[in-house]
Amino acid sequence: MAWPEGYVRVFADEGAPLAAVLDQLIAGHRGGRVPPAPAVPQAYLRRLQAALGPPDTRVLPPPPVPAAGVTMPVLAEPLTGRELQVLALLAAGTSNQQIASELVVALETAKKHVSHILGKLGAANRTQAVARARALGLLR
Repeated sequence: MAWPEGYVRVFADEGAPLAAVLDQLIAGHRGGRVPPAPAVPQAYLRRLQAALGPPDTRVLPPPPVPAAGVTMPVLAEPLTGRELQVLALLAAGTSNQQIASELVVALETAKKHVSHILGKLGAANRTQAVARARALGLLR
């Protein structure tokens, strides 16, 4: 669904974990072990691979350490109802312009909502915000 639109950033934000899967997929296609995805051109897969950087620069994040009896942290400042709406749109991969259009607000307002969400969740980017929101049970 992403390649016809040329989306790269949404994948690049995933970093090393996605790079590892992508590397295996491309290698599998070359070796004939995995049939190529019919709708996804190999050139697009290589473009994604290039956006993720050279293999020796990729750093996998440490795996989460489950602890018995530990509850999920709560946000210091909860998300507003509108921010929860924007968060759901972020999880769907919606752009700022599309968020503004969907919510019938100015583009700058949509950007401000996204900025507040990132700050409240302590996230560096949209992908991280969505992952943290899911871990906190804010998204299904």
